[in-house]
Amino acid sequence: MAKDLLLREHRDGVTTLTMNNPDRLNGWTVSMLEALGAALREADRDEETKVIVLTGTGRYYCAGVNLGGTLKLDHPASLYRFVLEHNEELFDQFLRLRTPILIAANGPAIGASVTSATLCDGIVASENATFSTPFAALRVPAEGCSSETFPKLLGEEAAHRMLGPEGWKPTAAEAAEIGLVQWVVPPEELMSKAHSIAQQWIEEGHTRTYPAGFTRAELEAINARESKVLAKAFLSPPFLMAQYEFLWGKGKRQTALLFLGLAKTHRAWKHLLPPEART
Repeated sequence: MAKDLLLREHRDGVTTLTMNNPDRLNGWTVSMLEALGAALREADRDEETKVIVLTGTGRYYCAGVNLGGTLKLDHPASLYRFVLEHNEELFDQFLRLRTPILIAANGPAIGASVTSATLCDGIVASENATFSTPFAALRVPAEGCSSETFPKLLGEEAAHRMLGPEGWKPTAAEAAEIGLVQWVVPPEELMSKAHSIAQQWIEEGHTRTYPAGFTRAELEAINARESKVLAKAFLSPPFLMAQYEFLWGKGKRQTALLFLGLAKTHRAWKHLLPPEART
């Protein structure tokens, strides 16, 4: 595990894992995801850990999956499998946890860091946190089971506002109103509140729970379905062009041109994709 990316503290039966790459807004690069996965597995195996708390350093909780740091030029079929397998594994690692897990959102959360948080036992948010799921703007379908959990968890209207074209980004207070988060506190009180909630869970014998009445098996099936749709979308011209425009605007010209090249040559390499990803 890259220990500099993931800090670990254990106290009173609570293991706190802190994503520690504030210069990259704790974005989920390959190395950060590997560190996070290893830390979650280690904490889940630890008999002394009764509750896991996940938080971040700096201004952001997590800026979501860093596509520039994860996708690399490869054979189209390999890229399809990479996206499918890595997306499914990202959320399954949260679903597989036997230990209750509390998210302490210290700042803005984007994309997969939001949807994965809703698969945990609870979310306590700093007042300066926001929650963004800009899938429509990126021309990709919803992930992290959100296509089915959000409508039940938040209500149809709020789910559509977040997942649809509006791309609503609720504040912590607004997120509490719609049921996305359960507690909101001033920034300086976040970690003490998280520890207090974890301690209460331990005293009450709280066991692992899942959102909106779903079972783990149901969520794993939803995740598998969504991952196939997402992998197909990731290799479609609308998504590739959206990524090109986004990355070019951020000054990441080399990565942007990779996406542009894939979009412009899509017809030439589409036949190399698995049959289910060609239509």
